[in-house]
Amino acid sequence: MNMLKRLQTNTANLTPAAERDVRQESPENKPKTGIGLVNQLSKAELCVTKAEERASVAEQRAELVEVRLAELEERGTQGKVLLSMIRPNPWQPRTVFDEAELRDLAESIKEVGLMQPVLVRRQKSAQGDEYFELIAGERRVRAHEQLGANEITAIITRADDADMAVLALTENISRKDLTDYEISKSVRRADKEFPDRTALAEALGLSRRGLYKFLAYGNLPEFMINDLDLKPGILGCHAVDSVTSVLKHRGADGIAAAKDLWPGVVSGRLEQGRYANAISALVDQRESGAPSGERTIDKFFAGKIQAGSITKDANNGITIKFKAGVMSDAQEANLRRFLAEMFDTETKEKE
Repeated sequence: MNMLKRLQTNTANLTPAAERDVRQESPENKPKTGIGLVNQLSKAELCVTKAEERASVAEQRAELVEVRLAELEERGTQGKVLLSMIRPNPWQPRTVFDEAELRDLAESIKEVGLMQPVLVRRQKSAQGDEYFELIAGERRVRAHEQLGANEITAIITRADDADMAVLALTENISRKDLTDYEISKSVRRADKEFPDRTALAEALGLSRRGLYKFLAYGNLPEFMINDLDLKPGILGCHAVDSVTSVLKHRGADGIAAAKDLWPGVVSGRLEQGRYANAISALVDQRESGAPSGERTIDKFFAGKIQAGSITKDANNGITIKFKAGVMSDAQEANLRRFLAEMFDTETKEKE
């Protein structure tokens, strides 16, 4: 009797694992020591403190923006400005505006009028043509365009480039609907308007480390930038920081590996947080002469119960595993018959 038959005979009367009533006590119901409770409480308090600090920084930024806008409005003059003469703030990080929100705003303006004038500064093009550059109020301008209006009430004031950059970025930098890449483009443009990056970081309420993570987008290869322009959310600043570090140390081999793996990041098959490590691993693999490829594991189920898995390794070898107790003798016999017929058929075809 072979080993498989002997195992089946010895375990024939055992209840299959899938049918056993195995209950584990929930972690919430287990007794906790005093030290454990103190540690959990400390962690919870730390999380709350950090959340409060982030909220406080966001509130401070908002207050500074409001104060600065009020100052600019106070020294400006109000009047009507043609929409055709208004251009967006070049430091505005937002490139996509919610159409439903714009329609709601347009409907509100149609019913009750514009409650708050937009804020602009007077500029001249290289050809000497005069135009107005938005400091604040792009959504209001777009809503007026939806209504088919020709002009909008505006306050015309004086503001330098540093003012424009900080106001546009500070107002938007904490918004969840903005991607890190959108913010990075404006941060990189604003970088030119400040004497040093310490001053820029302070103006934006960022740490120097946080600022450099946004600036790191400028060190990405062109093939990544091209896709980020189309899908700005595929690579966040934390992932970019790690990727640029790997590319700096891995040179041309790193660029080649990054390019080969990039389609996986774009499609979502490769998590952006694992991209940097995947680049290093692929470079190491190629240097060692190991066969390239990816190990994949697919699970299959019998109803809601996992019955086993199919593993495909880098050499294209395939391993099929079944969990004990999920297959009857009849099913095993059918499987063996199927495999025999499949490979027997292939053999005949080759002959």
